[in-house]
Amino acid sequence: VLAVALLSVNLAVMGSKAISQTAPPQSEALVAPPADEIPTRLVLKLKERKVYVFKGDKAVVSYPVAVGKKGWETPTGNFKILQLIPNPSWQNPWNGKVIPAGPNNPLGERWIGFWTDGKNFVGFHGTPGEHLIGQAVSHGCVRMRNRDVKALFDQVKMGTPVIVQP
Repeated sequence: VLAVALLSVNLAVMGSKAISQTAPPQSEALVAPPADEIPTRLVLKLKERKVYVFKGDKAVVSYPVAVGKKGWETPTGNFKILQLIPNPSWQNPWNGKVIPAGPNNPLGERWIGFWTDGKNFVGFHGTPGEHLIGQAVSHGCVRMRNRDVKALFDQVKMGTPVIVQP
């Protein structure tokens, strides 16, 4: 599956949660902020085939992934989430055929894009081929179990940093 294909769906931006808090007494002024105010970042370790979700300096969860195969390596470096799309459709870059959202869609149930050259995209996505998780099999994208990419989707927002390490 060429995951760097053009996505033929509208971008979906996750809503923000409203939080109501009363001001703490002055003696509690050094209490840590609520978890949703602590900066989140993703660290993808290609050799480990895992993505880690960090809240501040603490890794709170990790998920196994499949990464780009030889000749189609997942790009390394510092990126930010550019796209958040639930139930994406996929357009085959070779024949133009569009596969709608559903069980046969190669992108699974969520798309989290973090790299583009202006035409092609790389991101985290689900997959109907979950047995390939842990391998280097994609065309650059980061494949995840559908339940994992759905959980990851709920923990990030547009602009969340993505650090991809060898």
